[in-house]
Amino acid sequence: MGRLTPVVACYVVVLVAAVVCVDVLFFSHQFGERLIANVGIVLVFSAFYLRFLRPA
Repeated sequence: MGRLTPVVACYVVVLVAAVVCVDVLFFSHQFGERLIANVGIVLVFSAFYLRFLRPA
């Protein structure tokens, strides 16, 4: 578990940065579209984590 903790921490930081960048750049005044985009980003990051980075 100790080896994977920095990887997961970096992954979460990249996820938060992606959500904030998309919010600021594209959907600053549209609540519904921003919510849908954020959920989509989190789902894509979750699927990628479960497929490639999950510990065996």
